[in-house]
Amino acid sequence: MKMKISNNRSDVFSDIHPCYKIDASYLLSSNPSSLCALFHIFLGSLSVVTVCGNLLVIISIIYFKQLHTPTNSLVLSLAVTDLLVGVLVYPLTMEFSISSCLYNNGLFCKVRGTFDVSLCTSSILNLCCISVDRYHAVCQPLTYRTKINHHVVVTMILVSWGVAVLIGLGFLVLGMTHNLCSETCIIDIVTANIMGLLFAFYLPMIVMLCIYLKIFLVAQRQARSIQNTKSGATVNKMERKATKTLAIVMGVFLMCWLPFYLCTTILSFSHVYVPLVLLELLNWLALSNSLLNPFIYAFFYRWFRSAFRIVISGKILQGDFTNSKLL
Repeated sequence: MKMKISNNRSDVFSDIHPCYKIDASYLLSSNPSSLCALFHIFLGSLSVVTVCGNLLVIISIIYFKQLHTPTNSLVLSLAVTDLLVGVLVYPLTMEFSISSCLYNNGLFCKVRGTFDVSLCTSSILNLCCISVDRYHAVCQPLTYRTKINHHVVVTMILVSWGVAVLIGLGFLVLGMTHNLCSETCIIDIVTANIMGLLFAFYLPMIVMLCIYLKIFLVAQRQARSIQNTKSGATVNKMERKATKTLAIVMGVFLMCWLPFYLCTTILSFSHVYVPLVLLELLNWLALSNSLLNPFIYAFFYRWFRSAFRIVISGKILQGDFTNSKLL
């Protein structure tokens, strides 16, 4: 995702990038090297893995009727978002966020930033919707089917994408008017930055933390309530599994996104200088969440693993497996 950087050109010269160098006119020129080639190969590989992993989830959910559930509709929306991140954001970020877009405020760079902000925000909001679905499934199982139906899920998906697009367009408009802004509109820009950061990350993060904490507590209580019918070892195993799953879900999310948004928050409201190397590291760490999501939200379930084996083996091209019972 695009971030604000220091305008001090003397700071820029202190950063050395393997693929670009800055000439006397402050323009970036190509500086090919073996390190540059390895850099692009590595990031290109990340893009391919992200696309393939999410494409596998999309094909599985669409093809197998057993996976046609409201919950998996949310997973499908997440996979589509992360697929677009792999197709659009990864290559554009690889080519521009570490080169001309750091020093050039052209329209193309702003459009790239809009795709970046919109898709990454949509991914985060879809993760938040999945946590809401899991809350009702675990904490309110008796009313789950009536509260979380296809109509509600479609509404959640549309709201997630709609809010993400609005935030992305908002950043585009702010970027185009920032240089023309007088002192009287500085307050509007600061307010827009606060609202964007709040709705794009901090509010969904707080919601997810509260929901997964509640799910964890309820899962522990349910495990203890069946202690009379199952051995203590089995109960402890269930508790450990619930703890491990929730820890991975929130741990990976926070690991990927929290450092980036903390840095973005600092840069948005101060003139602190942050090295380009650190900016790029945090940027790619955040984007890697779209690579990890298929493993976290799909590979944990046996029926998804069965679907993946059938798809990867090419069996769906040899016969009709849409009604297959996935174990």
